[in-house]
Amino acid sequence: MANQIAVVGAGVMGEAFIAALIRSGVPASSIHAVVRRSERGDELVTKYSMSVKSLEEALQISDVVLLGIKPQGLADLMPEIAPHLRADALVISLLAGKTIAGISAGLNNHSAIARVMPNTPTLIGKGMAGYSLSSGVTDAQKKFVQSLLAATGKAIEIPEELQNALTGTSGSGPAYFFRFVEAMVDGAVAMGLSRKDATTLTIQTIVGAAALLDESGDTPTRLREKVTSLKGATAEALAVFDEAGISQIVADAMAASARRAGELAQ
Repeated sequence: MANQIAVVGAGVMGEAFIAALIRSGVPASSIHAVVRRSERGDELVTKYSMSVKSLEEALQISDVVLLGIKPQGLADLMPEIAPHLRADALVISLLAGKTIAGISAGLNNHSAIARVMPNTPTLIGKGMAGYSLSSGVTDAQKKFVQSLLAATGKAIEIPEELQNALTGTSGSGPAYFFRFVEAMVDGAVAMGLSRKDATTLTIQTIVGAAALLDESGDTPTRLREKVTSLKGATAEALAVFDEAGISQIVADAMAASARRAGELAQ
């Protein structure tokens, strides 16, 4: 669908989407980054053979505008974008908490907007994203969004009112996982293992378990049951989790993330 694409803000996540655009089949020559620092622009040109342009020039030629700036910078930037945004352009927002209605209003009621919530594994093409589309997004634009997000990992379309729930699930989810890994490493060290060995054991255990869950076709419940012998060592560990109320702890944490995402959208 897209002939030319402007990437406004090419930090860590913006760069991840530049790489995904190229993986999805967009020629590097059709991607134009808008950056604050010339050194950053030079890095991107060297790495991806793309171009760096001014905001006005990039917007005037682009069919797709991908917003990868920090959410707190959007209000100041929208008045600079609005006068140069093409009426038929698709705007893809990666900005946590920023609603389609708010972005549309700031861009003179622009009608074609995709709100995307990615997560950090996007950086290695293993991300999980949820996206919501405004009513003005065409079928061709929707297909472009789907193709792009497929190159970042996996994606699902959700109603926009569930974006905060998605933030509490997959958006913040990698941090829950990393925190659990930290706790396992600390627990292994407390039992006498070196931190190096504890880290190796924990990471490979988690990586292997995730791969098994992804590839086996079994549910998490079934896989847990398979590895848990009655009155065995694993059963003892799981009993401690249950006594501590792990399901409620996790649910409360996810709800807190979703609630904060909603507050940030105000």
